[in-house]
Amino acid sequence: MKHYRNRRNLWWWIFLILLFTISLSFSVGKREGWSLLERVFVEIISSTQSIFSTTLNGIKGFWSEYFYLVNLSEENKRLKKEIESLKLENSRYREEIIEYRQLKKLLGFKKNIQYPGLVAMVIGRDPSGWFRSIIIDKGRKDGVRVNMPVLSSDGVVGRVVSVSRNYSQVLLITDQNGAVDCLAQRSRHRGILKGISSNCGRLDYVHKTADIKVGDILITSGLGGVFPKGIPVGRVIEVKEKPEEIFKYVKVKLFVDFTRLEQVLVILKEETFPVLQKKRG
Repeated sequence: MKHYRNRRNLWWWIFLILLFTISLSFSVGKREGWSLLERVFVEIISSTQSIFSTTLNGIKGFWSEYFYLVNLSEENKRLKKEIESLKLENSRYREEIIEYRQLKKLLGFKKNIQYPGLVAMVIGRDPSGWFRSIIIDKGRKDGVRVNMPVLSSDGVVGRVVSVSRNYSQVLLITDQNGAVDCLAQRSRHRGILKGISSNCGRLDYVHKTADIKVGDILITSGLGGVFPKGIPVGRVIEVKEKPEEIFKYVKVKLFVDFTRLEQVLVILKEETFPVLQKKRG
């Protein structure tokens, strides 16, 4: 009952407001000024309209700001995704440029070899840990055979020791079983290089009278029938002599950085090799 009475009062107020509004409309231009009752009514109505207008504008401004921020957030997310995508694409392009330069350098080195060569990618390392070796992505179907020499643009890498249809294992010269017959490019004295670490080797069987000095460059001798003669191997970084021993201790820094090896060149020849056309100075 009370609710019904409140609704009836509300309708009365609405009716009175409409009546005064219509009255004001008809009185416009017929007389000057408003009556006291009209002035009170106008003050009330204007104040109400002002509050209503301010509230409405505030709500409109809030929603406009809200939708603007939502759109801005979505745009920000989209731009972030585009930036990440561009970063990945840029990184891929940089990697392709690096690989292209490495391949170009390797193919330039290949021109100095009289025998055909096959470029292969390093795809793994010996999982057993017993040997220092790598796995390449070329095998029997590509013409790779056991004992074929493997090189890089910097020098000797190793030799093929196992072959499957699509892959091959290469024993590195840093392994104890990867001995290479070498000679000093300057004095032509020989020795057998054996690996002692990931980037160094030891030149064994160098007689104490041999002319081997720090800074000498070692190249393959061509003996043994595996590596062509004249392939760079490393540089002598230490020479020691002991009175009671007939051989010198010669430590060699290898030219190939085996920790960064990505591409190699397999020489597709199983026989003894002739002299390299161009020698490293």
